[in-house]
Amino acid sequence: MFADRVKMRKFVQRRDEPVKIMRQVLYAVICSVLAMIPPALAQDAATEKAIEKYRQMLKEDPWSNPGLLDADRGEALWKTARGPKNVSLEQCDLGKGAGKGAGKVDGAFAELPRYFADSDRVMDAETRILWCMEKLQGFNPADLVKKPHPGGGQPVKELGAMATYVASKSSGMKYAAKLDKPKEKQSVALGDELFHRRSGPFDFSCATCHAAEGLRIRLQGLPFLENPKEARKVVGEWPAYRVSTTHVMTMQHRLLDCYWQMRMPELQLGSEVSVALISYLTKNAEGGNIAAPGLKR
Repeated sequence: MFADRVKMRKFVQRRDEPVKIMRQVLYAVICSVLAMIPPALAQDAATEKAIEKYRQMLKEDPWSNPGLLDADRGEALWKTARGPKNVSLEQCDLGKGAGKGAGKVDGAFAELPRYFADSDRVMDAETRILWCMEKLQGFNPADLVKKPHPGGGQPVKELGAMATYVASKSSGMKYAAKLDKPKEKQSVALGDELFHRRSGPFDFSCATCHAAEGLRIRLQGLPFLENPKEARKVVGEWPAYRVSTTHVMTMQHRLLDCYWQMRMPELQLGSEVSVALISYLTKNAEGGNIAAPGLKR
């Protein structure tokens, strides 16, 4: 155990080293490719190709993903007695029952969101963990949702780390959330409505950026999430480590950031709106592979 901790400590000290190296490689590849093609084609072809090569280089070496450290941190938090009630979250039922043992977590993320009778609502992974932190450990949920996400360069918060751990225990599996109960169907329908509803000062919706092929913002291609084939490719990569912000971003955080970019009211973690959007995206991604934590630019 001590030797493992020493190895982990040394690995933590080097967690930014592969990211820096990969950034340098990315910049060099982009510059070399751009020098060989007409400027008018650079953004649409060469840049995307270079970025995809960069992503592939990271994926080929799983130890280059710093998000794995946050998954390990999340596992430690999950199993540690904490909070006013001084208990662990090993009794948190994620849909496969409560109790110690990895089996209660393995595969749970692949079947979320889902309806939980004890809370009488549909929950995704983060919302369920938040609920368990309140009911089992005695934390005040208002404190947990006040500033639940990290700023640039800051590590993912404890809730996000545990969500990353839970998601990682379904990595390699396929999305299999049934979403067939009445309240689950209502959540998917609400998510569909919200995804397409235009509002806010820019008159934007999620569909503005994610309901057509070939769209991009700056240098980044935008996934066609309305299309199940495309949704199956990308939804299962969240939570993901984002190189540009040097931290793990969960799906709840990703949605909040999208709402901020649309200049919409702040999306509260665990809200009915956030869960509905995740239910809709998960339904679209049904059968897709889960590769969490993923790696994003």
